Amino acid sequence: MSSESEITRRSFVKTTAGGSLALSLGGLACKTTAKKAAAPGIAVTRSANECIQIGVIGIGGRGRSLLDKAIELSNDKNINCRVVAVCDVYAKRRNAAAQKAAAQGFEFYRDLLNRTDINAVIIATPDHWHAPMALDAINAGKDVYLEKPMTHTVDEARQVHEAVLRTGAVLQVGSQTTSSDQWWKAREVVAKGMLGKMLMSQGSYHRNSKEGEWNYSIDPGAGPDGKGEDFINWKEWLGPAPAREWDPERFFRFRKFWDYSGGIATDLFYHVMAPLNLVWGQGEFPYRVVGTGGIWCFHDREVPDTFMLCADYPTGHSVVLSSSMANDTHIPGLIRGHEATLIMVEHGEFEGSTPHITVEAQRTFREDFINKWGRDKIVIKTEPEKRDDHMVNWLRCIRTREKPVLHSELGYKAMAAIGMSVQSFREGKVLYFDSEKQKVVNEPPKIRA
Repeated sequence: MSSESEITRRSFVKTTAGGSLALSLGGLACKTTAKKAAAPGIAVTRSANECIQIGVIGIGGRGRSLLDKAIELSNDKNINCRVVAVCDVYAKRRNAAAQKAAAQGFEFYRDLLNRTDINAVIIATPDHWHAPMALDAINAGKDVYLEKPMTHTVDEARQVHEAVLRTGAVLQVGSQTTSSDQWWKAREVVAKGMLGKMLMSQGSYHRNSKEGEWNYSIDPGAGPDGKGEDFINWKEWLGPAPAREWDPERFFRFRKFWDYSGGIATDLFYHVMAPLNLVWGQGEFPYRVVGTGGIWCFHDREVPDTFMLCADYPTGHSVVLSSSMANDTHIPGLIRGHEATLIMVEHGEFEGSTPHITVEAQRTFREDFINKWGRDKIVIKTEPEKRDDHMVNWLRCIRTREKPVLHSELGYKAMAAIGMSVQSFREGKVLYFDSEKQKVVNEPPKIRA
């Protein structure tokens, strides 16, 4: 008969081998010190009295939320930051944001980066602009909060990561789930070896709607011919994407089109793949990736409305992710080990439940598990209030020059699997990652003995 107990982090650490499981949770967010900055304008440290001045690039849905968060933090004297500039190619969004933040508005992001008094930028544009803007910001001496997905392609993620290594810039990828306590508790479980040999991680991100996901409202009259508030600089918005005639669908609903997005993989799977890499420790590049699915319900888009990612990793485990935009039934997120299973429980998934994760012994190893860990099912409470939120973590690390929670290396490794799944789906073939050459290849790479 199974015995079950809820335990806090403190009692959990005490239960597991005298506390050796504790990985200094309070300091994990900024644990590893980054290299000193080499790029002009990136200081090694910032004093608590020095205000971090922020520019926000992209004021769409996510950009507005991040702007609101940055304004909220500007009122916290312990954070000491201020939004001084905003940028958007859509005059209506730009002007509203500038008024809200009492900040200078820019139509062109390079003009914002030219302000030498700006220390850091938040980038929340469509995916195809993430890498060019992040690289320009880093080269201009700014620290970067880069909204997920990290980039549009795998190679772009490599370029951004290399720029961070070269300059010592503090870059946080904006997948807030990685700052949730459940993932850090899970990281402890894996690090302690409670699961035995890790075999497979699984997760999902499902939604449903009558009209189809990403069909955001379109502002009538807005576009390159619009006057005043209605003007959109369409050519600037396209940027590195292929030239096209003005299309409000592409501007307001960009996630439905390959030119600007990876669809489900980049918009939703990044929220699962990034924290999984964190749980594994230092993360990992995939060995082999397949993306599959199709447009089964909503035929108003280029990207699939139902999508699956399967990835194999060189240390010997697999990842399976699934999503549909036409059915919202969730598949439980969990990590399967040879000796036990780690079950991730969403906050508020069960009415009245306490946020937690569960480690449950496999039947074959039940007796051994009890002898080692004291019981065959361990419920571990999560404590979200004990951790800094994602943006606060970034701002603190700007001062210390330490790595934030979702730094560029972890972000790159997550992007490798996600970007490869998109490429696999579009090309209809299995893809491999050559970690020595740091590139996606069509044939299995040779692994050195």
